[in-house]
Amino acid sequence: MITVLYFARLREALGTGSEQIALPQTVSDLDGLRELLAARGGPWSEELAANGRIRAAVNQSMASGDTAIADGDEIAFFPPVTGG
Repeated sequence: MITVLYFARLREALGTGSEQIALPQTVSDLDGLRELLAARGGPWSEELAANGRIRAAVNQSMASGDTAIADGDEIAFFPPVTGG
């Protein structure tokens, strides 16, 4: 199982702040997880599309699409943050 966290507008659009997911054997990196989640359709495909501007962290470290993920990991998705 992995823990997936959603922050800011993602939490609002998806209707959840977190979930536990049994990681399929076919998913081994962050891009694969985004594809899996986007396949749910609706707001999932809109918010988590591969070309979307969503940032991610794996175990509290910033990550890119090819970052490996495994059972027990914590993955966070969040929109880019700007400061002023």
